[in-house]
Amino acid sequence: MTRKAFITESDVRALAADLIAAGTRVVAPGRVGTPLGERIEYRVANKVDEILLGQDEPARSLKDFFLPPTDVILAWQEKKDQVELTPVSSTFAPQVIIGAKPCDAAALEIVDKVMDWDYHDELWFGRRAATTIITLACEGGDRSCFCTAVGLEPSGTRGSDVLLTPAAGGYSAEILTDKGEKLVAAHAVRFGADKGADEARAFAEKGRKRVDANLGLKPAEVRKWLAGHFDDAFWKSIALACHGCGACASVCPTCHCFDIVDECEGLGCGVRRRNWDTCQTAKFTMHGSGHNPRADQSSRMRQRVMHKFCIYPERFGEILCTGCGRCARVCPGGMDILEVVSKVNEMACGGAK
Repeated sequence: MTRKAFITESDVRALAADLIAAGTRVVAPGRVGTPLGERIEYRVANKVDEILLGQDEPARSLKDFFLPPTDVILAWQEKKDQVELTPVSSTFAPQVIIGAKPCDAAALEIVDKVMDWDYHDELWFGRRAATTIITLACEGGDRSCFCTAVGLEPSGTRGSDVLLTPAAGGYSAEILTDKGEKLVAAHAVRFGADKGADEARAFAEKGRKRVDANLGLKPAEVRKWLAGHFDDAFWKSIALACHGCGACASVCPTCHCFDIVDECEGLGCGVRRRNWDTCQTAKFTMHGSGHNPRADQSSRMRQRVMHKFCIYPERFGEILCTGCGRCARVCPGGMDILEVVSKVNEMACGGAK
């Protein structure tokens, strides 16, 4: 059962200051410099004034803080006739994420399914257990957003411990989990009695309507069409623009594929790392024999779409996409997943939009 409270803008920042002062790692949207200029990213905040709330969607998702781009999973040391393996710790210091987009928090719960499928990923769940997530309701993003088409909401609570929704003077706070309750109880001075509920509902409804206008989807029909059109000419037509660069997977909150390599760090010793990988590159499915079952970009693009909207839903009952729109924003070929899925939906529904 959830309960509601209220927190002002200044108290949100004071809460962050309290956490930072106590040595808790705080992650929040903030500006980072790049060779192409500044952009908004989730980053570790060392000062309160680095935190940006209610701004555009961060360029990358929260995935980096739970499944880093490169992650040591064990160390190895040769000793005479054997190799000694030392796993890394799966216990992590507490961290609090403030101002996360609801689609990014929801993505973590979606990926939980595969991370606890045939193997319990201790590093993933160790970081999950150490993290409390405060989400901030979204006003609806841009034309590339389609979270409502995949069963989510701009003000959704999934994956969140505390949801903040803008209201006059601050935020209506919905406390959703035991983690959220513990955080609020520990900083009760920052929270007051619930108010602004009507404004919060109006904000949520406005955001939903804005996203609804971008894409209507019938997931069951899409899944059925995909399962029956493996060799459809559609895949060759949409793959023409794909560079196979994997930029889409790097910013996607639900892409989770990785490779594992051993790296020497001295004479007879080293580490084993897992590094992000993507089904969009030619070497992803290359066999040692030289055979590649996905030898062309059309088969690789088909895999990406089918995995998200057919294969993963059939196995886990989840669409492996949150409709965040990041892949469309970073694609150098101008490919838009919203347009691709919209076309599939149209074909699946007999031409009806």
